[in-house]
Amino acid sequence: MNLEVFRNYSLHHLKKDILSGIVVGIIAIPLGLGFAIASGISPVTGLYTTIVAGLLIAILGGCRFQIAGPTGAFVPVLLGIVLQYGYENLLIAGFMSGILLIIFALCKVGALIKYFPSSIIVGFQSGIALIIFSGQIPNFLGLHAIEKYQYFHLNIKEIFGNLHFINIYSIATAALCLATILIVLYFSPKSLGMSYLLGIVVSTGLASFFFANQFETIGSIYGEIPRHFPAPAFPDITVERVVTLLPSAFVIAILVGLQSLLTARVADEMTKSKHSSKKELIGQGIVNMVTPMFSGIPAAGEIARTVTNIKNGASSPIAGITHAIFVLIVLLVLAPYASYVALASLAPVLMVVAWNISKKEQFAKVIKEKSFHSLVLLTTFSLTVFTNLTIGIAVGLCLCGAHFMIKKSKEKQKLLRKTS
Repeated sequence: MNLEVFRNYSLHHLKKDILSGIVVGIIAIPLGLGFAIASGISPVTGLYTTIVAGLLIAILGGCRFQIAGPTGAFVPVLLGIVLQYGYENLLIAGFMSGILLIIFALCKVGALIKYFPSSIIVGFQSGIALIIFSGQIPNFLGLHAIEKYQYFHLNIKEIFGNLHFINIYSIATAALCLATILIVLYFSPKSLGMSYLLGIVVSTGLASFFFANQFETIGSIYGEIPRHFPAPAFPDITVERVVTLLPSAFVIAILVGLQSLLTARVADEMTKSKHSSKKELIGQGIVNMVTPMFSGIPAAGEIARTVTNIKNGASSPIAGITHAIFVLIVLLVLAPYASYVALASLAPVLMVVAWNISKKEQFAKVIKEKSFHSLVLLTTFSLTVFTNLTIGIAVGLCLCGAHFMIKKSKEKQKLLRKTS
């Protein structure tokens, strides 16, 4: 933690930091639960991740406003790893990604973020948004028992093949949640986090009153959420597992680095401050090495929570620390009540998150250009959706690299013609 941020720090700043931390903590709880469920793992792991990542990045990160935790960008990647290799191997891949992030930091890879093509970022982020949105359709419709697949088109096929099993009570519950979110945002556009919480509480409460036991809850599918924090346990790492999981770990590390540094850059623009990319990557590396020891999934800086932190008047890492402590207190005191939350109530929350991270305006703008960047965006988007994020980013980068070399070759030829 950079102690310079506490120069001229006052009781007023402390109050603002604590208030902001509580507000962000309120947002983080439903998102932590939702992202874990969407990734195919136990909901409580999302809370463990929020607590550990939120605390450590506030202390060790390179951006004093950064809020870290599970994010939507990881959902398709983590779900793919869980389906292919299992949860324990996901923890190992997360640990390995932490080591890679520290290597990236020492090699000053963070300085290259400004050169990463925006068409690729928009393409894979829009693809991720579509996967998250479509992944919540089964919960919205009450199709909780259907098979989950690694690929988008197979999941859509599974949904259509099971439409005759839809639960009208789940649809009603999800619709109530969505309506509550939209009504709150209509009257108070800045209350995004509060709209999520109210949506879940109102829809679950009304559904429990009018048609109890007619819909699935977190508890009925995943069991009661434990009211304790886990003891540290080191994953069982073998050479075979390292070799098998290295590509997945590399993708996670790239995603963590990209998302965290882009979020830090947004924070800089909003606050006229300057983050340390090297320190941020080292902090995120340590975070992702420690969270698996507490059953946590990969984490990164998250833009919605970081922006909320800034808009609520945060001025130091105390806000991030408060947010982690608040979630811990809720876990230790109120965890059993989370088991009663309707799964259908979480679906609209993640759908709204997907809509907000879709970069729809930038997507439409680049497509309208009808340029090489449009091709890169569509290619990255399509491959992210129909294959996986690794292939989407890799092919997008190859296209950009080939385009750059062709462009340089033409420029060299023109120069030779002029000199000859």
